[in-house]
Amino acid sequence: MNPDYHMHTPLCHHATGHPADYAQEAIRKGLPEIGFADHNPMPARFDDWRMGIEDMPRYFELIEEAREMTPGFPIRLGLECDYLPGHEDWITKLAAMAPWDYLIGSVHYLTPDWAVDNPAYVGRYEACPPGELWSMYWSAAERCARSGLFDFIAHPDLVKIFGARPAGDLNRYYEPVIAALADTGGAFEINTAGLRKPVREIYPALDFLKLARSAGVPLVINSDAHMPGQVGMDFEPARALAREAGYTSTLQFRSRERIALPL
Repeated sequence: MNPDYHMHTPLCHHATGHPADYAQEAIRKGLPEIGFADHNPMPARFDDWRMGIEDMPRYFELIEEAREMTPGFPIRLGLECDYLPGHEDWITKLAAMAPWDYLIGSVHYLTPDWAVDNPAYVGRYEACPPGELWSMYWSAAERCARSGLFDFIAHPDLVKIFGARPAGDLNRYYEPVIAALADTGGAFEINTAGLRKPVREIYPALDFLKLARSAGVPLVINSDAHMPGQVGMDFEPARALAREAGYTSTLQFRSRERIALPL
């Protein structure tokens, strides 16, 4: 069984359950360790689904409380950081604020006022040609990967969440991101939350995985849990997908150093 490093806390305003509840669920399911990566604070608040900078001390307290309530079970400290061009210095500042075990980079925003996974903006998908939509998203994903700020990137093909896809071979979108990860020594996650979203697919697609495996880019497998029952959810199909793409290992993280773990 592999770790689960992408989990949230109520501080993000759209998750439920104390971190200790997530840890207990992980123990019940036989996971070797877990990690939390709540949505990062930003210098100015522009949405309502992330911590404020004033919440960071409580975030650290919650993780410590979970460790105390599940003695001997490893719980890692992470952060899911939105990649927004022009805010790279802010990510660097966040990286120095705590002894993180890992930082996750993610792309949620196509424009400053358009979150790609927000159901409120589904109408924009209908008005935007899929090719244009995907070009915007994957261009941002490439910059995120090439920044070198993150230990791995989250849900690589999140843009498919509501089913929009351009015609033709989609590898043309995947290849620049995979090249960026290979060039910077980065990694990415298989994220099972897509099975719980309208697309009903794991992130990323098998073709992405095959290209990444050929390029030697490593992966982790995560649930993106927002409630305790989602910890480790759908890991079996995720591992099967990884094996189909040729992967034989995943990663563990300690103090932003990675360790290979057999899949």
